[in-house]
Amino acid sequence: MELRADLVIVGAGMVGSALALALRHSGLQVLLVDGGPLAVEPFDAAAPFEPRVSALSAASQRILERLGAWDGIARRRLSPYSDMQVWDGTGTGNIHFSAASVHAEVLGHIVENRVVQDALVERLHDSDIGLLPGARLEQMRHSGDDWLLTLADGRSLRAPLVIAADGAHSAVRRLTGSVTREWDYLHHAIVTSVRCSRPHQCTAWQRFTDEGPLAFLPLVRDGNQDWCSIVWSITPERAEWAMGLDDAGFCKALEQAFEGRLGEVLHADPRLCVPLRQRHAKRYVERGLALIGDAAHTIHPLAGQGVNLGFLDAAVLAEELQHAAARGGRLADLKVLSRYERRRMPHNLALMAAMEGFERLFQADPLPLRWLRNSGLKVVEQLPEAKALFVRQALGLSGDLPELARP
Repeated sequence: MELRADLVIVGAGMVGSALALALRHSGLQVLLVDGGPLAVEPFDAAAPFEPRVSALSAASQRILERLGAWDGIARRRLSPYSDMQVWDGTGTGNIHFSAASVHAEVLGHIVENRVVQDALVERLHDSDIGLLPGARLEQMRHSGDDWLLTLADGRSLRAPLVIAADGAHSAVRRLTGSVTREWDYLHHAIVTSVRCSRPHQCTAWQRFTDEGPLAFLPLVRDGNQDWCSIVWSITPERAEWAMGLDDAGFCKALEQAFEGRLGEVLHADPRLCVPLRQRHAKRYVERGLALIGDAAHTIHPLAGQGVNLGFLDAAVLAEELQHAAARGGRLADLKVLSRYERRRMPHNLALMAAMEGFERLFQADPLPLRWLRNSGLKVVEQLPEAKALFVRQALGLSGDLPELARP
């Protein structure tokens, strides 16, 4: 059996689902393909936090609101934060960012990825988007002006345009030979949720150390502010040591690494350990093909910012495809797809370079660099205009914003 569509989106994660919803009123026949069940589990407010979270920016919130998914997120669980504290763990430099500096209420929201995903899938089931769950891609090749995709169960899909939204280990990217630049951070990230003896005060806390950054991202349960999601970036050897500790030992080691800023670490949920690798596709597009989200770029998970880039990718690509359709253009044309690439690649590269610069600067051993980073933090802390510019960038209040993300 062969199914036909105007475009096929491979991957119904947060970014792929957002793209599908952004196209739901476009008049295009959209088919969303995913290996999972695309089912929504009942939410249990008493359940432990999922270990993987994202720090959703104001721009991402606007996108999710306009896609109809934000209410589903708020109905489940989300944790707003209004401030950010960053300091050098081997020096005296520190910097404080505040939403109030730009007359905003919050800098963003920490939300479990599963919560975002379920809210999006709910809206997908209410739409006329074609959903193909339990569908694992095995082959794809050109067939005339179309792509012919073969699934593991033998079904075939035909479309002139395929969107790769299938994550960092994208099957579409592999099957089409799309080239990436990749490098290893030589670090692993330990992620989990912890309960502390002091409230987080709706603040995201980040300590930079010689062995890697440590983030405590605020979580709220039943109105209490004693939970945080942690991302602890350390060397593989240290990660093996930390993962081998019992719960009490891990909590103590984490408390020491964080300088006890939130008091005792009283409890830790089960831990995940993730090798850190950065990837960036040399091209986001070719004729009849576009890469979005983690299929196009992956960055350090320290501040949970990766999905914000992905949501902007989805919103910009949807905008360009709808403009092309309204003009009667061919969606698969490289001219159409290149407009998406030109709008998104410079922004993504700039943020990736900034994250890489932070990572390298704060792991630098030479004394002059230690002095530089301490002095730099102190100087920026005294420049409210510079801090406000950073906050506006983080909120998504500047730059080339798609219509879905504009205030």
